[in-house]
Amino acid sequence: MPSTQTGKETAVSTAVEALRKAMVAGDKAALEKLAMDELSYGHSSGRLENKAEFIATLTSGKAGFSGIELSDQTVNVVDRIALVRHVFNGTRRKEGDKMKLSILTVWLQQQDQWKLLARQAARL
Repeated sequence: MPSTQTGKETAVSTAVEALRKAMVAGDKAALEKLAMDELSYGHSSGRLENKAEFIATLTSGKAGFSGIELSDQTVNVVDRIALVRHVFNGTRRKEGDKMKLSILTVWLQQQDQWKLLARQAARL
């Protein structure tokens, strides 16, 4: 992370890292806390999931990741909205295959917590 990040940018980066860890762990409670009820989660295949579907996918054992690394992250905060872009390198738990994606996430600040409102992925 660049040392020039503002307090809000640092808080958003912390939320992104918490989401990364929760996705790898399949941590339902953490995913519930980090995602807004109105979540729109877009996969690189074009499939869309709502909050319940997103969490079920990661916690059901049918899918998920054994590892996720994020790189080239940028955080742009405008008032209570943050746009985060990064490269997502993930290894699928069941198949063991690797994926490299370009990700855009939209976060909304609610009180002192940043929550995921939307995500869209594209294959690299």
